[in-house]
Amino acid sequence: MSVDITSRVLPGIGVCQEVALHDGRRIGIVTRRSGLRDLVLYDEEGDGAAENVALTDDEANAVAEILGAPQLTFRLSVLQRQADGLIVEQLPIPADSPFTRRPLGDTQARTRTGASIVAVLRQGAAVPSPTPDFVLHAGDLVVTVGTQAAVDQVAHILDGSAGSADTGG
Repeated sequence: MSVDITSRVLPGIGVCQEVALHDGRRIGIVTRRSGLRDLVLYDEEGDGAAENVALTDDEANAVAEILGAPQLTFRLSVLQRQADGLIVEQLPIPADSPFTRRPLGDTQARTRTGASIVAVLRQGAAVPSPTPDFVLHAGDLVVTVGTQAAVDQVAHILDGSAGSADTGG
């Protein structure tokens, strides 16, 4: 079952991401330009806020950690909407990847594609700015920033479909 998430810019305020719930109601997360966040539960008609909770940075990070959505990924998605042609994707490391149990630097992703790997998500925890010697594991999610074509190339490198010459094998 997929979850419907919509984003919209709130002029002068920030960005709102709304999630459609299974019962037809909606919740929203407003990220203000100041960095503060609000959690909004919409009324039954969906027109206004039935409840609004302002969160401090620490509270927002705690909620994000509990829900398994690191703030780094959310902030990158906001950046994605602000920069034309730039996308942010979480690419999985499959168990049969040629880079499982190998250092990130072995992928040469940045050199080969122009895309940047800005974080690795492992078991709900974020490892921001992983170094080239960071060892990848099956099940990791590699947060990649770049053009669609570059991110697609990184996905092919990580899953091994880029060809054995490209993976050093």
